[in-house]
Amino acid sequence: MTESLPLPRWRVLVVDDCIDTTDSLAVLLRARGCEVDVANDGESALAVAGLFRPDVVLLDLGMPRMNGYEVARRLRLMPSARGAVIVSVSGFGDRDHIRSALSAGCDFHVVKPMDLDDLFRSLAPFGQRIGRTGSSENLTLIQRPR
Repeated sequence: MTESLPLPRWRVLVVDDCIDTTDSLAVLLRARGCEVDVANDGESALAVAGLFRPDVVLLDLGMPRMNGYEVARRLRLMPSARGAVIVSVSGFGDRDHIRSALSAGCDFHVVKPMDLDDLFRSLAPFGQRIGRTGSSENLTLIQRPR
């Protein structure tokens, strides 16, 4: 077992319709220094983002009523979340889902299950964009072209 990588003190919004997933990720992220809020549907995610002003959004794509693609599009229009790094986190890993996530406004796509050390190591280059600094040895996520 490897030692956990210390995480920056980012404000992370975890969005997933599975309550066990959001609760588990929140516990892990808080234990490693992040400030965390959660939402279990698209509408709640938008409301929380308006108040919480996340640095990073971990966004499930396959939610009922309002899917993650629509949530990402709407987050990009909100002043409180426009600059957040949005990571689509999904069991969907085919080319069409990835392309759709990136065109909806996600910065990266990760196929579940994800490793938090890999995720935050890969997000480190965005540290300055989200008000933090960091370096990266290993960019492992599929990134949206700029």
